[in-house]
Amino acid sequence: MSSEWWRSAVFYQIYARSFADSNGDGIGDLDGITAHLDYLNDGTERSLGIDAIWLTPINPSPLKDWGYDVSDYCGVHPELGDLGAFERLIREAGRRGIRIILDLVPNHTSDEHRWFRQSRSARNHPRRDWYIWKPGTPERLPNNWVSIFGGPAWKWDETTREWYLHLFLAAQPDLNFRNPEVVAAMHEVIRFWLDRGAAGYRVDVMHALIKDAMFRDNPPLDKVERGSQNDVAFRQKHLYDFDQPEVHEIIRGFRRVINEYDDRIMVGEVWPHSNQSLALYLRPDELQQAFNFRFLFCPWEAARFRAQVEEIERILPAGSWPTWTLSNHDFARHITRHEQGASTGPRARLAAVMLLALRGTPFLYYGEEIGMPNVAIARERWRDPVGRDGCRTPMQWSDAPGGGFTTSQTPWLPLGDCAAVNVARQIDDPASMLSLYRRAIRVRSATPALRAGTIRVIEQPPEDCLALLREAPASRALAALNFTDEPREIEVPSGRILLSSDPGRDPGKTTLGKFRLAPNEAIVIEC
Repeated sequence: MSSEWWRSAVFYQIYARSFADSNGDGIGDLDGITAHLDYLNDGTERSLGIDAIWLTPINPSPLKDWGYDVSDYCGVHPELGDLGAFERLIREAGRRGIRIILDLVPNHTSDEHRWFRQSRSARNHPRRDWYIWKPGTPERLPNNWVSIFGGPAWKWDETTREWYLHLFLAAQPDLNFRNPEVVAAMHEVIRFWLDRGAAGYRVDVMHALIKDAMFRDNPPLDKVERGSQNDVAFRQKHLYDFDQPEVHEIIRGFRRVINEYDDRIMVGEVWPHSNQSLALYLRPDELQQAFNFRFLFCPWEAARFRAQVEEIERILPAGSWPTWTLSNHDFARHITRHEQGASTGPRARLAAVMLLALRGTPFLYYGEEIGMPNVAIARERWRDPVGRDGCRTPMQWSDAPGGGFTTSQTPWLPLGDCAAVNVARQIDDPASMLSLYRRAIRVRSATPALRAGTIRVIEQPPEDCLALLREAPASRALAALNFTDEPREIEVPSGRILLSSDPGRDPGKTTLGKFRLAPNEAIVIEC
């Protein structure tokens, strides 16, 4: 029997290498996460109050793409711990009511995975067809597909003198999910971690698991999609390497395995060709949820945020439940994108209230609850192939040497300004960003309309404001958000203020009629 616990949950994404280092080697690890579980939820109002953790890849890997190049699906990278450390984490998290979902990377492996070593050893090896190989000559690519990280998506292999496909790095060869043996092997991987207590998976690049059987050239785009990680990869429409119709049978197979266990979830990273295509991934026998990245590309304008909320509500199938996030491990943190230097300023505070007032499951990114910005890292110090390091820097626990993250003098990535932004400085300050997140999570949890209600955009505010009405049986709440640097007056129903992003606003105050929002203030009213 499965519940839908994920509908009311608040998730917290942890980049495993950057959360807490337990052994002084400068690298975050599983035991470090376990040691800080009380910070996340110890059942008291002093803790953050989250319900679930999304843990980025923990598998053995040569780290060319920092864990998204898996060399063993059924192990733990020794820098992060071992299976015993994973089991301790699951056990201790469970004692606190925290579930843990893992990052599953099925589209590709590392080129150091034994499957690929076998596949590339000879054309007649039984695992040759586990990957996507094409004949040809070194001078002529099989087609025009490009890697997301730039350059052709094909690598010439001198050993067997054929091309193999890699939609990401050349060190990340794509598996062939048209081969039933590959599908069966991935089903066993899914079972392996569910058997050990994982609550489910965030599945990486699900839209790419099946490629066009004819390997046709992708057409060019008339307009380059700027603002992406790599513009080169988006100068063509990924018509034949993404979002193929047959991918849905693979997803249904994954879901059947998930359904062998109670209370497990599969959240997919999906970049479909269209809104109509997105809805297909959310059919009842496929994903429970698909990641929604729309806020990652939104400028600070009420109309743009409104448009994203309305479109998601319009395109999702009946009964499906959206996700919302402001930041993740692939994009600059929203605090840097929107605040222009003020890491705990009013825009970041408004965004926190908005995220936790929307219909859907919020996914927080570690450190956003204290206002951690991106860290500027010189190109020569990049560890990531496309420079995403600035949003992956160590958690800032205190102003001690090593930021409370490590006792090492050389953390794996540079620390941010720990003197200005850290947990210890904020945890007892009622006006801090951390205190706002704690209050917002608890208000959401205690208010049925926010936790599970419908949502409707209210038409009456000024155009640079946004008002969202949430309704459930015997529960109504209104979120009003001012996206400007000036005060704004809006019409609100009579009610009681549950939450404000403005630390000077007293919760509990009653409202009726005209209400003056401070610059970049968000309020939630029980009405």
